[in-house]
Amino acid sequence: MKAGIIYKVLVTASLFVLGFSTQGRSQASVTATATAEVIEALRAAEVAALNFGRFSPETAGGEIRITPDGVRMSQGTVTLSGGQYNPASFQLAGQSDATVTINLPQTSTILTNLSTGKTMEVVRWEANNVTSISTGVLTKGALVLSIGATLRVGTIADNPVGQYSGSYVITFSYN
Repeated sequence: MKAGIIYKVLVTASLFVLGFSTQGRSQASVTATATAEVIEALRAAEVAALNFGRFSPETAGGEIRITPDGVRMSQGTVTLSGGQYNPASFQLAGQSDATVTINLPQTSTILTNLSTGKTMEVVRWEANNVTSISTGVLTKGALVLSIGATLRVGTIADNPVGQYSGSYVITFSYN
């Protein structure tokens, strides 16, 4: 009799397990959602060009630094003169309160005198006292950013009288 009871228990247990495994093979469907948000394109415009102003290199040359705040200073024998000078200024516009990354030039930029072909080098780019990579927030969808740098100046023979110009690339992107 004990053998019969054990057999019934085993048969009952097997049927119980089979009942659950059959339900495990059934299908279930659910309707899920997907979302996306299109934001405003990030736009940038140069408001003011980087301008180191008027100066004379004198006998040995040196450097002129323009800070993002518009402070101009020189080293070496460079004598600063009157006239306008200023950091570069950019107006950014886009998605309100979005964070943007500012990638300053990683290499120097060459300014060339179109009359003589002589050159000067712009180095050490800075935005709001941060070099290389910085971030900013588009408060109410806008941000004005000032960029400073340092100009390496040679002697008067290396950098004769005239206008020097060149271009550089700054990349702005959403985070």
